[in-house]
Amino acid sequence: MSDTKRDIDVIGLLAPLRRYALSLTRDPNEAEDLVHDALLRAFERRDQFRQGRQLRPWLMSILHNRFVDSLRTRRAEAVRDAEIGLRVDPAAEAAQESATRLAEVRRAFMALPDEQRAALHLVTVEGLSYDEAAASLAIPVGTLVSRVSRARAKLREMEEGVPAGNVVPLTARGGSDAPRS
Repeated sequence: MSDTKRDIDVIGLLAPLRRYALSLTRDPNEAEDLVHDALLRAFERRDQFRQGRQLRPWLMSILHNRFVDSLRTRRAEAVRDAEIGLRVDPAAEAAQESATRLAEVRRAFMALPDEQRAALHLVTVEGLSYDEAAASLAIPVGTLVSRVSRARAKLREMEEGVPAGNVVPLTARGGSDAPRS
């Protein structure tokens, strides 16, 4: 092959690739990941692209194969997880109370909506300031604060069994910030 390899130009094919990925995955985020993965694979194997072939079908084929591979991987993981679940003793010993509690907290944390979970994780687990976390998520600080607050309220609700809507703010209970008559 000659030293002057031609670059693969995919800019004009991004829209069709995204449309096809979206039709396969039915999820915009997964579709974007699939397109990225397919383009990375195409770049890594660009030497396999034969001159005279059309680029679009080659990329669509790579995208489709990456999708099928990811389905197979997910199915295999689900089967493995199910088998592990059958082999694990569902009863926890008394010495495992803290591990059980941690698992409950993890389940509650993972049940939070994605945007709330991400905000809470960056602030509480990673220790980022609100400004840093907001910049990481590309959202205003007020939005981040709101998401963290809603996430904490939801976790409290899961913990105490009291709906977050029933929590009365201190000012409404006649606290020090309550207006005086």
